[in-house]
Amino acid sequence: MIYSFNGYIPVINESSFVHPQATVTGNVIIGKNVYIGPGAAIRGDWGEIIIEDGCNVQENCTIHMFPGKKVILHAAAHIGHGAIIHGAIIGRNSLIGMNSVVMDEVEIGEECILGALTFIKAAEKFPRRSLIVGNPATIIKEVSDEMIKWKSEGTRLYQRLPGECMETLKPCEPLRKIPDDRPQQDELYSYFKQK
Repeated sequence: MIYSFNGYIPVINESSFVHPQATVTGNVIIGKNVYIGPGAAIRGDWGEIIIEDGCNVQENCTIHMFPGKKVILHAAAHIGHGAIIHGAIIGRNSLIGMNSVVMDEVEIGEECILGALTFIKAAEKFPRRSLIVGNPATIIKEVSDEMIKWKSEGTRLYQRLPGECMETLKPCEPLRKIPDDRPQQDELYSYFKQK
C-alpha cells in the first residue's frame, strides 16, 4: 500500500516494484529497478527516505527515523530480510544482513557487509569495505574482492526481480499436485548453487 502523509506523496520510479503487502508512506523517493518485498514498512512521516537505483529492501524490513532526519540507501544497497534501518545512511553496494539493526546517524561506507543480527549503535561510522558483525558491532576485517563479487551477484538478482514481478507475479489458487511440466529455475540462480 502507498500512502500520502502531511502532503507528501511517495515518488516511485515506474521500473521499481513495491509488493502489495509492503507499506510506503509519505516523504519517500524510490529510484529505478528497486525491489521492496512483502511486509516491508518504509515510513517517511517524520523525515525523508531516499532509496537510490538498484537497491532492494527485503521482507519485513523497517525503514524509519527520528523527526527531521533522513535515511539514504545509496545505489545497489541490499537490505536483508527483517533488518531495521533507523535514521542511517547506507553506502553504495553495501549489504545489511538479515535481522540487523542500524540506528540513528550511523554511516555505513561503500561496499560494506554487515553480518546477520548485527547491532550498530547510534552515530557510529564505518569506512568503506568493512566487514561488520556482532552486538555491539565491530569490524573484523576488510571486505575482499571475492566477497563484493558475491554480494553484487546477489544484488543483480534483486535488480532483475522488479521486472519479473511485474510480468509474472499474480494471485492464484494452489495446485494440488506437482505437474510434470513444472518450470526449472533459471540458469542465473546456479551461481549460488556452486557456493
